[in-house]
Amino acid sequence: RRDLQFTCHTAFFITIVVVQWAALLICKTRKLSILQQGMRNQILTFGIFFETALAAALAYSPGTDVGLNMRPVLFRHWLTALPFCIYIFFYDELRKYFLRKHPGGFVERETYY
Repeated sequence: RRDLQFTCHTAFFITIVVVQWAALLICKTRKLSILQQGMRNQILTFGIFFETALAAALAYSPGTDVGLNMRPVLFRHWLTALPFCIYIFFYDELRKYFLRKHPGGFVERETYY
């Protein structure tokens, strides 16, 4: 039972890391689409890969089962958050589209910071 609980902790941690990919990409610009802006920032790209590698190292390294109560997870647990990641990304792209299409409109008044 404890093993299952620690596996769930690790899967939840991995899910947070995967959803942070979308959060990082949507915070990149305020109005421009990621297709217009591009991914020219090499430090940002490195940060995404480093975050993922660090999460994998914490999940699969020996000793983390004792120190952090983490257990190795199957690859399908990495995929659990992808639908949410995709949803967050496309929702924000749609919001940015409406910001550009209707400046000063309802979407800008309600969602623009």
